[in-house]
Amino acid sequence: MDPRTRRLLEAPIGTTLMRLAMPNVLVMVVQSMIGLIETYFVAKLGVDALAAMALVFPPYMLLVMVSAGAMGGGILSAIARALGSGNAERPNSLVWHAIVITLVFSAATTASAWLWGPDLYALMGGRAGSLRDAVLYSNIIFSAAIPLWLFNSMAATIRATGNTFLPAAVISVGAFILIPVSPMLIFGIGPFPALGIAGGAVAVTIYYVIGGGVFAFYLWSGRGVLKPSRLPPRLRWQPMKEILRVGVASSVISLSTNVTAIVATGLAGVVGPVAVAGYGTGVRLEYLLVPLVFGLGQPVGAMVGTAIGANRHERALRVAWIGAAIAGGLTEAIGLTAALFPTAWLNLFGAEPQMLDVGANYLRIVGPFYGFFGTGLALYFAAQGAGKLLWPMIAAVTRVLIAAAGGIVAVRLTHGVPALFTVLALGLVVFGLMNAAAIASGALFKRAPAVIPPAEAVAAGGG
Repeated sequence: MDPRTRRLLEAPIGTTLMRLAMPNVLVMVVQSMIGLIETYFVAKLGVDALAAMALVFPPYMLLVMVSAGAMGGGILSAIARALGSGNAERPNSLVWHAIVITLVFSAATTASAWLWGPDLYALMGGRAGSLRDAVLYSNIIFSAAIPLWLFNSMAATIRATGNTFLPAAVISVGAFILIPVSPMLIFGIGPFPALGIAGGAVAVTIYYVIGGGVFAFYLWSGRGVLKPSRLPPRLRWQPMKEILRVGVASSVISLSTNVTAIVATGLAGVVGPVAVAGYGTGVRLEYLLVPLVFGLGQPVGAMVGTAIGANRHERALRVAWIGAAIAGGLTEAIGLTAALFPTAWLNLFGAEPQMLDVGANYLRIVGPFYGFFGTGLALYFAAQGAGKLLWPMIAAVTRVLIAAAGGIVAVRLTHGVPALFTVLALGLVVFGLMNAAAIASGALFKRAPAVIPPAEAVAAGGG
């Protein structure tokens, strides 16, 4: 067994999680900052451009979360369990099967955005200038779906082996290069043309193309745990099914966060574009929490998957609870800070009084309940590693139903957003408690049956 895989099975859980998570968390923060920086520069183009970013942000984050967290999680789970089982060839074959799945889904993503994006943004409250800017930004950013999907899939493949350093290094270096390039393309600094809101989308596309090339070079150089063949092997349905079984179910869970944001954005749009901008700016903090927990969640999924593959279910359960405790504590601390000092976050993106008022309302009402969200999300990653996602799916769908049904009632009765934000907070609480209840009940991690050594079995039979 590879030493890296052995450490996932035998090293102390807390220290191993933190060792694997720290570069992951760092890189997720850096990656999230890319989007925040984009918003910062775009905000200087005016309210229409800022509202356009708010419209495109939920579906774009859905793309990121499905490719990295959902389907990437399916890839990570399948490869981690294959490594834990000790099978030398199976994990290498899974790499190519993952690539094929990625290409199919990325093409479908681009086509869907081109066909239905304008109607979706209009439904969410886009009007005139904000709708025009949203469609322009969306068409470019979703044209980069193929390199983005490949980037996230290969990063998940590498993380499944316990190597979190390389993805962290690639993403961090790429981000620091992107930070100056993005405003150059937006505002036309130096030799770069002034592309406006489209400039940010072009810069992000370049980032994913270069980063994906680095991951591909590493995987096929033979330097890592995995040694995929130069040419694709004969593709089989079973390995694809293994990835898709977890990935598709995880997509439903990723969809819940984004559908909730889309529904809430649409309901805020009833109040007006300023309310959309305010809510969109406030909810970006929640989208920052997702990658933070993702940074911890992927090591949780890798450790759980490896433990399940080695039939060490008790260790998998301990990993799940320890990961949930860390994630819940971290997100609760951030949420409480945001609730106490909301303008410290909101002033990064604008100073329009009404926008600040809406965003502050969101953070004061929803922020104190972010700990439930972090706990539930970490337990979702644990379930992903185990390949058992029924209850996390039910929890995610329940959250969407609460947001949609409760949000509609709240807005119709009050004609304002505070009641809507209260409903969104309730959805976070239910999501966290349902996932915790599933773990506590044994629905996800069942104790493996005791194995009696042959000699003892013979003795017992003879006695």
